[in-house]
Amino acid sequence: MTKSLYIAEKPSVAQEFAKALKQNMQRRDGYLESDQSVVTWCVGHLVTMSYPEKYDPALKRWSLETLPFLPENFKYEVIPEVKKQFTIVSNLLHREDIETIYVCTDSGREGEYIYRLVEQEAHVEGKKRRRVWIDSQTEEEILRGIREAKDLSEYDNLSASAYLRAKEDYLMGINFSRLLTLKYGNSISNFLHTQYSVVSVGRVMTCVLGMVVRREREIRDFIKTPFLPCTQYDRCTGHTFEGEWRAVKGSRYFESYDLYKENGFKERKKAEELKSLKVYVKPEEFTAYYVINDDVTGSIDL
Repeated sequence: MTKSLYIAEKPSVAQEFAKALKQNMQRRDGYLESDQSVVTWCVGHLVTMSYPEKYDPALKRWSLETLPFLPENFKYEVIPEVKKQFTIVSNLLHREDIETIYVCTDSGREGEYIYRLVEQEAHVEGKKRRRVWIDSQTEEEILRGIREAKDLSEYDNLSASAYLRAKEDYLMGINFSRLLTLKYGNSISNFLHTQYSVVSVGRVMTCVLGMVVRREREIRDFIKTPFLPCTQYDRCTGHTFEGEWRAVKGSRYFESYDLYKENGFKERKKAEELKSLKVYVKPEEFTAYYVINDDVTGSIDL
């Protein structure tokens, strides 16, 4: 009797798939199994790109003469810390009673990449492969994803983009980290009074670090700017009316350089030029007229 193999990205997701299948699953070492199905999992990435010394032992030593490092064919290897789980998954992929493989890693480029690397290093051939694409881990969504699973080949472009992104990250990190460390590592070490320093560069990490540094510089260079809001108004009825004055479109203060914001001035002198602001309410007209320095500047329908 043939079985289907479900491969999730992590154990917790695999457990949800096992529950949704509603089969009498028995726990094994690294997977769950019933009479109809086998559910296993990765633990994030099981395979990674090899470091330069795997191509040539001489590349373990950092040198400007060996840069840039641009291999024609990239090498991959199983991550030592998760080798046991990789072996379990690989053996399941090769079991003769496994007819269909359901790829249940996260629906996205990274999830696709995680499985494709496992399949690549396990050298899987001759199996039906279906891609489960879901938006949540509810039972209904999982069953829908399994029912509507498409052939894995329909996601080849997504896989290609994942490989390309990983190669870009790898080449940028390897080459620029070595280059900047060789150029500036000693100077940084002398400044920090350390034995050595490594300048780590990454496609995402370096951009985020740049954002943090730029924001820190803005904070340090910040110059305190006075802000004088106008919030006290008098009303002709004899009662005090408190509100916030704002320069609206159509008024002479709108977009004025004297304003710090639309409701306050930069300088006290300019704020004091707004000698008085009065609001006259005419209930019979359902209208409020506001007067600045004895000039009617507008009205508001009540």
